[in-house]
Formats: sequence, C-alpha cells, structure tokens
Amino acid sequence: MHNRKMSVAGTFYPDNCQTIETMIERFNEQNKKRALPFHPKALIAPHAGYIYSGFTAYRLIDTQGIKRVVVIGPSHRVYTKGASISYHDNYETPCGSIMIDKHYSKMLASKYDFLHFDEALHAEHSTETQMPFVKYYFPKASVVEIVYGEISSHALVPMVETILKDDETLLVISTDLSHFYTKEKAKTLDEICLKAVKSLDFEATKKGCEACGLIGVKALLEAADKNGYHAALINYRTSADASGDTSSVVGYMSALIG
Repeated sequence: MHNRKMSVAGTFYPDNCQTIETMIERFNEQNKKRALPFHPKALIAPHAGYIYSGFTAYRLIDTQGIKRVVVIGPSHRVYTKGASISYHDNYETPCGSIMIDKHYSKMLASKYDFLHFDEALHAEHSTETQMPFVKYYFPKASVVEIVYGEISSHALVPMVETILKDDETLLVISTDLSHFYTKEKAKTLDEICLKAVKSLDFEATKKGCEACGLIGVKALLEAADKNGYHAALINYRTSADASGDTSSVVGYMSALIG
C-alpha cells in the first residue's frame, strides 16, 4: 500500500486521536449548530494550528450521502505549475487512515490537463490539516487531495463545477486570510474577503483581499455564482483570539456554499 503519510501531525494538529477529538468537541460547543437556507456543497476552511483555526464549518454539513471529500489547497513548500492530485492509496491520520478515491482522482486528471501527480507536493499542510476533520465528521467517506501551484483561478473553474455538481461529493477549499498585520489592519483587509465570499463576488476579491489560498477561493466563487449557489459566513477570527498578540496576526474564515 502506498500511503500519504502525515507530515505536520504534532505541530499543526495533535498526533493523538483522542486529543484531536477532544479539541473538535470543544470547538463544537463554542460553534453552535444552526439551520441553513441551502444545502452545502462546499466549504472554505482555514489551515493553521487548530488552536487558532479549528472553528470550521464541517459540523453544519449533513453527512448523509457524502461518499467523498475533495480537498483543494495551495502549495506552500514546493513550486509547481498546474496542480498535483494524489494517487496514493490511503491518507494517514492520527485517527486512522482514509481511503483515497483513486478512481475519482484519475477521472479528474483525464478531464483536466493541468492535473498531474508529483509526490513532493503531498507533504502540504493546507490539505493535511483538513483530514482529521474529514475523518471525524465523515468516517465512511474517501478523500481526494489536490495541491495547486502556479495556475489561474479561471483554469480551475471547470473542475470546481464538475465537483460541485456531484451529489455524493463535498468540496473543501483550504485558505487562511491576511498574514502578519496588526489586528486592526488585518480585519480591514479580511473584511474585503468576507464580503466577496458572502456575495459570491469574484471581482470583489481584487479590491485588496489577501489569502494564501485565494486562487482556490476565486475559482469557487466564480463557479458558485455562475451556477446560482448561495453562501453563508460561519466564523471569522484572528490568531489574536487565541494568542492575545494583536501586533502581528493571521486571519481565518469558515464559510459554506450551496
């Protein structure tokens, strides 16, 4: 078996399953479940250390009928043109392995020529940090991991549309927001991103939205707006909410699209 091994367990998130589950349960207590006016097909989730960015929107999604979760995130460590899609057999997490849907992965690769498999891209924290949440909320689902590099958001739109139209698939777009500004400046910049997401306004992201996963976010907004979807902002915070340091913060957003 050719497994996608953990690379940031013990740093970005605990390397112990019970500790992860306890953290997620604590996040759930503070992030109350609520009704949504639409059926979520995608979520935007942050990818920092869980103490900062664990307030995700996963718990608001109906798990019934979800057979696979496609996680798309930016490459932080390795340069690539296009995007790499994992052909590993399983994805290791502290709570057990998740089967990778290689059939679905190869279907996408056959349709979109910007997709290839480069194993060096798959030690990426933007996608890996999502997997313990996937394992917790969707224990029977398989996963697909896509890590992108130099590519336009427009090029990703057809693939995002394909994923969104699959009723058995949930799409996760991984991104953090602004980095290393004062809390006041970060909130000003992040508000641009939040408004763009809430209104599914691709053009509004050009007015100063800063996000490491902006390419993925823009692709999702364009595809969602084109197909008549809706959006709901679930949570916004900065690293200062956990650390107390307001001098240099990172912004985090969780949102649902459907």
